[in-house]
Amino acid sequence: MPAQVLFRLLAALPLSFVHRLGALVGWLTYALSPKYRARLKGNLAQAMGPAANRLRASVIAESGKQALELPWILLRPHAEVVAKVVQVTGWDVVEAAKAEGAGMLFLVPHLGGFEVTAQYYASRGKITVLYRPPNFAELMPLITSGRQRGGMSIAPAELSGVRKLIKALRSGEAIGMLPDQTPDVGEGMWAPFFDRPAWTMTLAARLSEVKGVQVICCWAERLPGGRGYHIRFQAPTEPVEGDTAARVAAINRQMEAMIRACPTQYLWGYHRYKRPSKVAPPEGEA
Repeated sequence: MPAQVLFRLLAALPLSFVHRLGALVGWLTYALSPKYRARLKGNLAQAMGPAANRLRASVIAESGKQALELPWILLRPHAEVVAKVVQVTGWDVVEAAKAEGAGMLFLVPHLGGFEVTAQYYASRGKITVLYRPPNFAELMPLITSGRQRGGMSIAPAELSGVRKLIKALRSGEAIGMLPDQTPDVGEGMWAPFFDRPAWTMTLAARLSEVKGVQVICCWAERLPGGRGYHIRFQAPTEPVEGDTAARVAAINRQMEAMIRACPTQYLWGYHRYKRPSKVAPPEGEA
């Protein structure tokens, strides 16, 4: 089945059914892919320790839900997607930043319904989100259109996109990105992530240095039964300051804190600890 047809079919289904189907897909993927299974188990154990065994079944199901809900979020009418945000905590943090005229840097991990966060904000203001092209080029038009609705625009992960992000911040607008996404060579540095060196993007840290910018952490919990999402906005629990390395480490700690709040909905199967080609290993490793 062509990717676009499958994408549209999933978007046409009720969200509750998409999530039930996603849970099944999550288990099938876990059962049929030894590489994925080993990565999910290893990453989860690295971060959660003895609790990993207790959390694993929910993680497997939630990972499948996360994969299959993307078409629903991007192709359904914008107002319908926003209406699925049934609870919001911490919006006062956003309002306070707006009142100061500050540019806002939203840091969102691969946690819960992360695509919903920008869709929600775009119903209330302008936001520019960083993106990388999907693995399936056929899906590019659908994904691009789904991420340019309401007050949302996109910025490619290249120099022109970085300039667009900086311009938005200096104009007192919001930008959003996933700082736990593994960057390419020349775009990152090694920093601890759940007590293991992870090749981590420096862009978020550098953008946090733009004059007047306020960093806001955000994530969307996926509620059971397809009921929708609970979005949480919060100020960092520690200042994101210092040189680039210090800021990168602080951002990783913020990601960890959000993930610990809802560990079953993090994308543990993501290859977070991979070493891009031509990147030297972290100090102390061969």
